[in-house]
Amino acid sequence: MPALWIQKARIIDPANRRDAVGDLFIDGGRVVASLSAAARKRARKIDARGLVACPGLVDIHVHFREPGQTHKETIATGSRAAAAGGFTTVVCMPNTSPPADNAGTIQFIKDAAQRDAVVKVFPTGCITVGMKGQALAPIGSLRRAGVVAITDDGDCVQSNELMRRALEYARMFDLTVMDHCQDASMTQGAVMNEGVVSTRLGLRGWPNAAEDLIVSRNAILSEYSGAHVHMQHISSRFSVEILRHAKSRGVRVTAEATPHHLALTDDLLSTYDTHLKMNPPLRTEADRQALIAGLRDGTIDCIATDHAPHTDYEKDKEFDFAPNGILGLETALPVSLEVLFRKNRFSLARVVDLLTRRPADILKLPAGRLTPGSAADVCLFDPDEKWRYDARAGQSKSSNSPWHGQTLRGRVRLTLVDGKIVHEATASA
Repeated sequence: MPALWIQKARIIDPANRRDAVGDLFIDGGRVVASLSAAARKRARKIDARGLVACPGLVDIHVHFREPGQTHKETIATGSRAAAAGGFTTVVCMPNTSPPADNAGTIQFIKDAAQRDAVVKVFPTGCITVGMKGQALAPIGSLRRAGVVAITDDGDCVQSNELMRRALEYARMFDLTVMDHCQDASMTQGAVMNEGVVSTRLGLRGWPNAAEDLIVSRNAILSEYSGAHVHMQHISSRFSVEILRHAKSRGVRVTAEATPHHLALTDDLLSTYDTHLKMNPPLRTEADRQALIAGLRDGTIDCIATDHAPHTDYEKDKEFDFAPNGILGLETALPVSLEVLFRKNRFSLARVVDLLTRRPADILKLPAGRLTPGSAADVCLFDPDEKWRYDARAGQSKSSNSPWHGQTLRGRVRLTLVDGKIVHEATASA
């Protein structure tokens, strides 16, 4: 593999507090401080003037659907979508068919990732057997099989006692518990946020309280057990306040927000567009602003996409019957830049941090840094380039995106994994 010399990029590496125009050197699949004179002559030179070079983006919440739901996505197609979005490390959820609740299924996923993935794919295991919320999965076996966390994402453990035991075991095995916070008794038949818009549209409403109650429960159990609980796709302004208070007391809780909850609100559902149907649902402008404030002050720790592919024929139904979820990997960077950097005056380095170092640190992943000696996982992007997103021409096997056909600003030009180019785009015409 030839050495690479990325020249005159704005290098943003929050982990090493670097934000300056300079050169980035890669040799043997690793970031290096410099290249010898002979290596510089042989190196492939990349003119990166006007571009940002940062650690490869990290997404700790994706659904790659394999095994069992490969009509929606596979590890191969999902990883290519990740590379196109600048992501070099992803963590896939266990709600596959069958669920990833045993060492054999985890090994299947690891084998498929090693064979087919162009980015680094880490598996999670289920909290409960079959994700049914009735009995704990073999957490120790899952840990030995290589999971980086446990979660019943897609479902939420409803039993407080079972969740308490899960946290006690997770702490024993030094695992993070990631939780999809939803009190199912309050959301039966619900399809969108409960409020003025749901009443006007005649759709069953999904109250904030269904999330807030579980966030509170998890904070209490985290403090009680000492285990680390990560709250997935937070959407409610009240949940942000609960987390802020828990963190002020030193409770081991972290949280993520998705680009779609940062950018969109339930007002958009007047067209009954199922590409806007997701779990948790889009909420109000007040909720959206609270998420942004939570990212600003550190209450919410990172951005994660909840990339959830579904086929056209699954989404092309009445709103009540269409599945929840949208694509997220190829649009996460431009949407985050638009909402946080341009409209809310986050620094560019802060946005990069929320997509690199911070998610990596939550699960202790070897990613999110450009430290010499570290793997050369790099995202090179133009923060100002405008381009039209065509979900049907994207890398995912599905095309269920609310941003289909829209012009976005901020485009990934090059993605490297271990110094190897896994995605390269040309400038827009």
